[in-house]
Amino acid sequence: MPLSTVEVPEDNEVFGVTAGAFERFGYSAAVRSNGLLFIAGLIGLRPDGTCPEDIEGQTEWALRRTEEVLRLEGLQLTDVVEVVSYHVDIHQHLAGFLNIKSRFFRDSRPAWSMIGASGLATPGRLIEIRSVAAYQ
Repeated sequence: MPLSTVEVPEDNEVFGVTAGAFERFGYSAAVRSNGLLFIAGLIGLRPDGTCPEDIEGQTEWALRRTEEVLRLEGLQLTDVVEVVSYHVDIHQHLAGFLNIKSRFFRDSRPAWSMIGASGLATPGRLIEIRSVAAYQ
């Protein structure tokens, strides 16, 4: 199966004004290959481009954006097989992250690696989440 990319439409209501970032920074929201969907690392931005200050808000929006990429492909969170999340100040924010994560991943338990990081690409960002899903 050849590689193909997933495009987030400019008028997408979950990504909002941030949908153009993939083009601007030269990467794909997700790539399909060999029955898998590789979703780029997503951060917790609201559709208006603002970023919540707390880990709960950022986690919520990062997972909503993940859910939206999956929806565009006809998939759901239950199709996710692997997740890697990058956490700034992981020990300080772990409880808030786990609280929101448990709301989204009630019905599935993908393989998950949580990695502490000294920072992300933009100051104030606390989490980035990348995922792999399997087409059934």
